[in-house]
Amino acid sequence: MTPRALTPRPPTAPTSVAVVGAGTIGLAWAALFAAHGIEVAVTDPRDDLDQAVDEAMPMLAAGLPGSEAAVLRDRIRTTHDLAEAVDDARLVQENGPENLQFKQRLFADIARHAPADAVLATSSSGIVASLIAAQLPDEVAARLLVAHPFNPPHIVPLVEIVPGERTAEEVIETAIAFYQALGRTPVRLHKEVPGFAANRLQGAVLQEAIHLVLSGVVEARELDTVMKASLGGRYAAIGPFESFHLGGGPGGIRHMMRHLGPGLAESWQSLGHPVLDADGIATLVAQTEAAYGKGPEAYQKRAMLRDRKQLALNAALRRAEQA
Repeated sequence: MTPRALTPRPPTAPTSVAVVGAGTIGLAWAALFAAHGIEVAVTDPRDDLDQAVDEAMPMLAAGLPGSEAAVLRDRIRTTHDLAEAVDDARLVQENGPENLQFKQRLFADIARHAPADAVLATSSSGIVASLIAAQLPDEVAARLLVAHPFNPPHIVPLVEIVPGERTAEEVIETAIAFYQALGRTPVRLHKEVPGFAANRLQGAVLQEAIHLVLSGVVEARELDTVMKASLGGRYAAIGPFESFHLGGGPGGIRHMMRHLGPGLAESWQSLGHPVLDADGIATLVAQTEAAYGKGPEAYQKRAMLRDRKQLALNAALRRAEQA
């Protein structure tokens, strides 16, 4: 059956958004939505839901220039009742556990109670929309897609838009416009693949980073320094392909491939495949905690520093683009 045609409502003026799941990602989404004047309903079965929202807003507001924690909180209502949360939602942003069966049940419940034209978005970091929608009727599957943020979503601009096999084109376009209106950078993936694009890239880098640490080449803090002082800054300015293209001088990527292509493929064979046994995990944990601390106070301090750096980088890149 062909999904029915949908007429999306104006994406820049949503009436309300429901955030399902009040973990780190869900709370950040809620703050971002509220910062753009959207009325937000947050639902989660956790007993401390109100406390979690109250405690998160000051730190999240600090990452949203011009926002005040009290104003954000006033635009967010909390409820343990899923049906109440999604009842009048323009868009539902789901942030539940990374478990396929759980998400299938959850979206079936969401679909029973949300408006018939609401966009149904999952923040899943790896499960594709087609699997989540597999047991849903066409008219619901047509409205379901992945809108995967990169943590923290209120600061890092990327949102990977990954439609399922039955997702309607109008819904995809509405979602892209909606996240753009929030100052995000949505990128549509043209093919479903587990983990999508950003997490697969991150996984490849993390694999070799762990290999280098466990092999004794560098310690965890040193590896982070290597990344920040080289590839991290470079890739924030230009991506891998543009970097490779410019590295070839006037001859560009053609020159690079002609001279380095065969050697590159050969060098990939030497990349590590670390085994995360008990000893390896203990080494990584010990070095990372020694470098950056542990516990709630250390987390808040480092997270706020991360957010300030990311905001400064975002602003510097915008200025460079506009120069």
